[in-house]
Amino acid sequence: MRLLIIGKLDGQLGNASAIAVKKGARVTHATDPDMAFDSLRSKGADLLMVDVALDIKAIVEQLKTEHFSVPIVACGIGTDARTAAQAIRNGAKEYIPLPPDAELIAAVLEAVAEEDDTFIVRDDVTRQVVRLAEQVAPSEASILITGESGTGKEVFARLVHRKSHRAKQAFVSVNCAAIPENLLESELFGHEKGAFTGAVARRIGKFEEADGGTLLLDEISEMDIRLQAKLLRAIQEREIDRVGGARPVKINIRIIATSNRDLAEEVKKGTFREDLLFRLNVVNLRIPALRERPADIEALADHFAHKYAEMNSIPFRPLSEGARAILRAHRWQGNVRELENTLHRAVLLSSGSEIGPDAISLPDGSRPHYQGSPQSAQPSDASTDGMAGGAAGGVPLVGRTVADVERDLIIDTLKHCLGNRTHAANILGISIRTLRNKLNQYQSEGLPVPAPGEGARASLS
Repeated sequence: MRLLIIGKLDGQLGNASAIAVKKGARVTHATDPDMAFDSLRSKGADLLMVDVALDIKAIVEQLKTEHFSVPIVACGIGTDARTAAQAIRNGAKEYIPLPPDAELIAAVLEAVAEEDDTFIVRDDVTRQVVRLAEQVAPSEASILITGESGTGKEVFARLVHRKSHRAKQAFVSVNCAAIPENLLESELFGHEKGAFTGAVARRIGKFEEADGGTLLLDEISEMDIRLQAKLLRAIQEREIDRVGGARPVKINIRIIATSNRDLAEEVKKGTFREDLLFRLNVVNLRIPALRERPADIEALADHFAHKYAEMNSIPFRPLSEGARAILRAHRWQGNVRELENTLHRAVLLSSGSEIGPDAISLPDGSRPHYQGSPQSAQPSDASTDGMAGGAAGGVPLVGRTVADVERDLIIDTLKHCLGNRTHAANILGISIRTLRNKLNQYQSEGLPVPAPGEGARASLS
């Protein structure tokens, strides 16, 4: 991970830098925001660690102006809770007190960068895909990874990178579905100063950031077909043209692409170029749906139970047999991502010595009824308190709008997490950006929104 540290802080940021380097981060220093943006435009970064005394709100606004999507962690020496809370309101994702604690730095780097390299495989079906991935990783072949949303396609892409000859170089990921069409070209290929409104300086794109390493084009099927032509040329010629640039830039990267669609069908529809598909699909890794690899379900559930107990500083509780039976019986349409969110909720909702069936709240709001034996653990229509009749806690849903129910769920979850936006977003299964947009909307409507540190760890049910 590429960490850019902004500020001085009497040498304490140097200590934080040393810890980050030991944890595998590549660190760059900038004494002020101007120097930091020069570095961002020429080198890029995955995370900013910023002195809380600097104008974080202005930095966030400048990031938006220049279309940088980089999270900020604020840090400071002897800062009171009010200052830390204000930094988060101004756009920081987390706050770290200094002098730095090694374990805290490591935890924040992992959480903010969202790079969980934990690779858990128990099912033979998954092991076959892993063996193929490891076999082709040392080659320079482009790889297309396909599978339903939430199956872990990016996890497999990172596995290929780690097992390749490029493992010590950058792994850069760009989500083609998350970036507006008119900005994606600049995001991928970079731009020159003045190339378009808002291009205040030259900026390198993801291709140049990944030079020497691996570039992951996530959900490539969402890319506009006109931009696909420029991507095809970049792959064939190993050079790119910045937006507004006068001459090509040579690149040395390996391309991995992912899609949750059938690209052959997209070719027939005319929404995806056939020649680009041939270039990308030298090797295809099809990631099976979670329901096709039942042995992975319990192993992943155990991992998430440990992970979220530690993250929320609460005692670890093992899964009861009844809870395990429910997990095995569910279809997991959202795959690993759905399972992770379900276990996060279960960790927070459980009481007693185990995570029992009552703590398993599925994404549709239902709480499957456990009949008492593993074989009979199936979701029960009679026990489902979803949109049809009521909600957990006895609050009726009939007659309320979806927006009202969504608002109450978001606010209650935020209170439960003591105002921690990152934890609340994880529980809700939405991005931190989506959560903040919703909270800004509620505040503009005059509704009270819990600040960091506010709320109560009460049951959500």
